[in-house]
Amino acid sequence: MNMAVRLLYNWLLPLFLLLAAPAWLLRMARRGGLDTRLLQRLGMFQRPAEFEPVGAIYVHAVSVGEVRMALRLVAEWLKLHPEEQFVIAVTTSTGFQLAETEAPDGVRVIYSPLDLSPIIRHIFNRFEPALIVLIDSELWPNLLHVANRRGIPTALVNARLSPRSARRYECFRVITASLFGQLKLVCAQVAEHAERWSNIGVLPEALVVTGSLKFDLEGLECPVKRVEFQEMIDAFGPGRPVVVVASSHAGEERLIAEAVRQVPGGLAVILPRHAERRHTVRADLEAAGFEVVLRSCFKGPGKLEKAVLVVDSTGELLDWTAHADVVVIGKSFLSRGGQNPVEAIAVGTPVVCGPHMENFEPLITELRAESAVESVSKSDLPKGLRAVLESAQYRRTLTSRATAVLEQHRGATARIILHLRNLLERA
Repeated sequence: MNMAVRLLYNWLLPLFLLLAAPAWLLRMARRGGLDTRLLQRLGMFQRPAEFEPVGAIYVHAVSVGEVRMALRLVAEWLKLHPEEQFVIAVTTSTGFQLAETEAPDGVRVIYSPLDLSPIIRHIFNRFEPALIVLIDSELWPNLLHVANRRGIPTALVNARLSPRSARRYECFRVITASLFGQLKLVCAQVAEHAERWSNIGVLPEALVVTGSLKFDLEGLECPVKRVEFQEMIDAFGPGRPVVVVASSHAGEERLIAEAVRQVPGGLAVILPRHAERRHTVRADLEAAGFEVVLRSCFKGPGKLEKAVLVVDSTGELLDWTAHADVVVIGKSFLSRGGQNPVEAIAVGTPVVCGPHMENFEPLITELRAESAVESVSKSDLPKGLRAVLESAQYRRTLTSRATAVLEQHRGATARIILHLRNLLERA
């Protein structure tokens, strides 16, 4: 990035951070992430510097989705090279909590520093990273600039770039080319994404196509049925078709529950994306005439035909998927972006989604092209659910086609590690 643009960025960023801080702190407080460790974002640590993993591989992840990919990458890397040291830098409180809970022993988890040059330099002085790995499309100008000045190679893995974003970057290629040109390795999910990265300034020799960390079936943790979950489901009446609503956003709980009500015997098991929304979700569903049973204080329903189960806990989505006859993907009807369909596909559960699955390109386009998911508008959701639940043959067809689409990403994690190791050895 040229000097004039960096100066403008460094002038505007502190102003933006100052204005955004109150809302950001309030959101962190609501999610239970407000504690002294947030000072790490300013480069302030309680642990003495001499106890930090110097020379580690520094993995930058933002929220829960990126953290899951980072954890998978690190865990598989440690299986091959247990002597390596890692730092995972996370932005959100929910991502931080997940990383702290699930990171392999010895992996240092910190809050990611603000993208201000003095803070970045302080962090690099503290950890002296040998390699920086960015997950998905998180590119921070000062982080890249300081790393480049210090000769620390930077890689972007699981790289994706939509046509819309590519067009925007191309309009400012004179500015962005120098930013993207600092990347020493870009592991693109598919060839068409690699071409877009090349068009906006990534050097051809830095580009490889590896498949997606997120969609790699190799070694993926499989959902398991839990006796506790099945007992809860049975309390709503035995033998009912179970519709698991995965990571729903505001308003979708009521929309999907009303659609499930139109399926003979259908039972909605709803997992909101943010468990702290439980009271809003409950009020919205009760206003629509449903009896709401919360997983956190489970009590068998009174009127089975009007009851829904709201799973207001975290970390259980994977195993609830194992109990589903069909999974409906949240954030795809009334919000944009969608949630991850891979876990449902991996366990052989058919998927129904709305029109807004932009965060899972190019996978969702491939799934739709192969008729491997039931993709419907919100008005056609009841019809789509009936089509899936009323035909065992159709369910088998959906799951076999979806699994075939995912096969192209199998082994992506191992391929990414191989390229990162090669980059590290050349540094």
